[in-house]
Amino acid sequence: MSPRRRYEADGKPSSLTSSMPAATISESANVRSPFLPTRLEAQLIAIYPATLLLGSIFSMLSPASRAAPYSRDSQSHPPEFAPSYFAQKKNVFNVYFVKVGWFWTTVAFTTFWIFNPALGRSWSSKRRIHAALRYLTITTFWYFMTQWFFGAPLIDRGFRYTGGQCELIRDPAAREEMSNTREYVTAATCKAVGGQWKGGVDISGHVFLLILGSALLWFELLPALTRAEGLRDGRKIRLADGKVTSVAVEKVRDAAESEKPMTTGVKFTLSVVALMWWMLLMTAAYFHTWFEKYTGLLVAFGALFVVYFLPRGLPGLRALLGMPGV
Repeated sequence: MSPRRRYEADGKPSSLTSSMPAATISESANVRSPFLPTRLEAQLIAIYPATLLLGSIFSMLSPASRAAPYSRDSQSHPPEFAPSYFAQKKNVFNVYFVKVGWFWTTVAFTTFWIFNPALGRSWSSKRRIHAALRYLTITTFWYFMTQWFFGAPLIDRGFRYTGGQCELIRDPAAREEMSNTREYVTAATCKAVGGQWKGGVDISGHVFLLILGSALLWFELLPALTRAEGLRDGRKIRLADGKVTSVAVEKVRDAAESEKPMTTGVKFTLSVVALMWWMLLMTAAYFHTWFEKYTGLLVAFGALFVVYFLPRGLPGLRALLGMPGV
């Protein structure tokens, strides 16, 4: 039997096609904006700025961190003065996990997507398609910010627009030997020829990736976890006729089926999320300035808002991307 969907309006059972006037709901002082997170989501989101704050405070209070010189150009402590193994850019977790973080995000999402029965038995079910589209949209944000955006990625463009450049450009002799482009646009190109980014505002790509990837997995996991605990998240949505109502996570009738994702897709995905959180804490403690870290957080939150909160108030976008667990 197919899963059963339950909708509520102001805590009372209601149909999405209810004839109740929009003003009756939307003008009520008790109705939360559909763009705002639920209490559980707010607690989840708060983990990220709290982690950055905790790591930054640790870096200021730790005697080892304060004694170690910090290079703003390399955005880290020199290897010979690194106060911790995790403060070295070549630590195994940074090289094989963070540097290829979107690969692990993709593996974790795909595992959950395949083994989560709540997405539907068919590979072409609407819920599976919506989940895949949400993943692809978030991936596009990541790609444009860190890999390519009709040339240099947006993070590198922002660095250039705020006055940063490859140090080789400062050397007139080196500039004369350049190709017709006359400058190195991306950080990768600059480093490939032995240069370094200097000056400018450099958004933390690691903070952006770790928050974006782990939050993507969290928002997709949350319906499965809340269902398993018998909870309801009460997300508000705006209907096509302007009414504001709440939508609950779908209930899976088959108890064995509802437990299946906890033993397959969910556990692996949670392990990836946990490691991402730990590396976010290490990044906050040993790398980047306050401004670089919190701009990375804000950019990641912007992408997450577009995919996971904006559709709640825009029925047309919700029809395209759907909502996790619905």
